[in-house]
Amino acid sequence: MALLDTVKVNLLEALADIREAPSGAYNIRVDGCSAGCANSEYVTITPKPDGMGLEIRVAPGTRGEKVYIPVVVGRSGLVETVYNDFYIGEDADVEVVAGCGIHNDGAARSQHDGIHTFYLARNARVVYVERHLGEGEGSGERVLNPVTDLHLGPGSRMEMETVQLRGVDSTRRLTQAVLDEDATLIVREKLMTHGHQFAETRFRVDLNGAGSKAHLISRSVAKEDSSQTFLATLNGNNRCMGHSECDAIIMDRGCVRSVPEVTANHVDASLIHEAAIGKIAGEQIIKLMTLGLTEAEAEAQIVNGFLR
Repeated sequence: MALLDTVKVNLLEALADIREAPSGAYNIRVDGCSAGCANSEYVTITPKPDGMGLEIRVAPGTRGEKVYIPVVVGRSGLVETVYNDFYIGEDADVEVVAGCGIHNDGAARSQHDGIHTFYLARNARVVYVERHLGEGEGSGERVLNPVTDLHLGPGSRMEMETVQLRGVDSTRRLTQAVLDEDATLIVREKLMTHGHQFAETRFRVDLNGAGSKAHLISRSVAKEDSSQTFLATLNGNNRCMGHSECDAIIMDRGCVRSVPEVTANHVDASLIHEAAIGKIAGEQIIKLMTLGLTEAEAEAQIVNGFLR
């Protein structure tokens, strides 16, 4: 792996819990270029000819592999779109660690749009972890617009954990999925905005296969003058179960909007949407303050517990 400065090494650690080249398959992208790439016995990573993405193939039957594909942007004014395609073989069981960190000390906008497409073969299982964060002292925006496009084959299972807890000025997050029979999708989102930041989360799930299941869970906190929008579309096109849930805390002058859309196109489609938006209960703060915390410390404890 190429030698990185302290700022980028720290970003890598926050994104992927690594400070150096990990064992197994990985590709680390820094300022628009690969800073290191390796294959394993069962996972191959091939750069696309234009340099703007990867093709990742996981062999059938693979077990216990962890694939790292984090992105670090440390150059103000860098704007890029990257396309990564994942082909997960039959009966494989792997974890993919992705995400992007932007450090912007300049006045120009820095932006990374990652479009990730997953093709899961029969009975494949994937745990996908995607973290986003922004930092730096510059006035330039830090913008991240991730797209995750999922194609789940029969009996496959995808678990996504998406986390954004600081520093991103604007994000539009789209996850769209098509589920075959007995396929399962679980998404857990954790999101916090502050200042004048904006975040939009959009889900669209087509439950096409008999016995398919989807659970979409978003927990978010909107502080100061930030705003968030949560849109969830579930289409039940067969015997299936679909559930979307938006739980949000608003603080200061924050704003959160939740928009559900559920469509049952089959008599045995079961679809549910839940939303709960509100402020921190005063008695929760008082209880913690009686234990010796200040009001600010009590709020921080409640928020941290909510997003855990």
